[in-house]
Amino acid sequence: MPIWSIALGALITLFVLQTAILAVLMLRSRLRKTRVPPDGFPFISPPPSTVTGTEVQIYTEGRKLFEDMLAAIAEARETIFLETYIWKDDQLGESFKATLARKSAEGVAVYVIYDTFANLVVPRSFFRFPDGVNVLPYKAWRRPWHVIDFRRYGRDHRKILVVDGRIGFVGGYNIGELYRTSWRDTHLRLVGPEVDDLVHAFVDFWNFHHHPHLPGIPMPPRVWSAELRAYRNDPLRMIFPIRSIYIEALEQAQHHIYISQAYFIPDEAILRELIRAARRGVDVRVLVPWESNHVVADWLARHHFERCLRNGVRLFGYQGAMIHAKTATIDGVWSTVGTANIDRLSLAGNYEINIEIFSAEVAQTMEAVFFCDLANAREILHEQWVRRPWLARASELVLSPLWPFI
Repeated sequence: MPIWSIALGALITLFVLQTAILAVLMLRSRLRKTRVPPDGFPFISPPPSTVTGTEVQIYTEGRKLFEDMLAAIAEARETIFLETYIWKDDQLGESFKATLARKSAEGVAVYVIYDTFANLVVPRSFFRFPDGVNVLPYKAWRRPWHVIDFRRYGRDHRKILVVDGRIGFVGGYNIGELYRTSWRDTHLRLVGPEVDDLVHAFVDFWNFHHHPHLPGIPMPPRVWSAELRAYRNDPLRMIFPIRSIYIEALEQAQHHIYISQAYFIPDEAILRELIRAARRGVDVRVLVPWESNHVVADWLARHHFERCLRNGVRLFGYQGAMIHAKTATIDGVWSTVGTANIDRLSLAGNYEINIEIFSAEVAQTMEAVFFCDLANAREILHEQWVRRPWLARASELVLSPLWPFI
């Protein structure tokens, strides 16, 4: 039998097995979500910190965050820039829409960006605004030939709100009632000169992608900062700095690394640095949802667990609710909060934005948040993990080739 025929048969068999496993996992996940709704989660409401003249407020639950976001929009006098990945057409989504429309009617310049693919299940009519609101529905493919350009497969996964160029919000929260009440996530509010990085990120994206009928936005000046910076992944320009800042920070770690990730599917370079840190005595802890909203991502993440545990990386599964945070804090010095997951799509595919912060005060708060989350998590122990059922181990192995697509 020709080699190509054997290879083709193997690929077909793998595809059939992957499809069958995915179908079972998705059915199981759907049934479990129906029977067991989230029961809430512990959180803290830390006071703000100050970094180079900019106030930094960390949010770990949605109620206060969305209250403050809506209040900032309501008090806008000049401009509102809102960019989001998912925007639900529920009560909270309607509140944002109505407040933006009202401010536009008052003469405030309102600009909105949303990802069309992420909102396919939202009625298109929801995104119809009054004429005064400038709306950019981001589409990865705007021309037929874009389908063959791998740089155009990136989705706009960013979540940014900037009001009057002086108050900025950024982090993991999408807009919707589910996220306000049932998901554990992390978001930042910045008030001060460092907001200009968020302004620049929004304006640059808008001017590069906006349709001819939409106005351009003048690019404002920026200030230099060594302690608080925004890093943006831009797939069309092949720029992916967020992965680089993670690797550099992991390389420098001497005492501890605390990471919270909604979807933890590291590439070889990041996985290697985590293991190297653990081997040199760094306390490496990674917190992930035990059951996230994407069951495939959960099982792809678990393929790496045994290697992590065998090499001293401690893993924790968050219980009873979805943790969607994309954060890390290292050695009481360095922290990051943003939109990028540690997976291929975020670090080498989507439009993302993360804030890098060098501040002992912020790092102390981030550590407090992390240990609060650990109180709602179960540690995954190596001796228990290696005894998991053989069917689970086989399923992880069969699904593992899918990691580049997640």
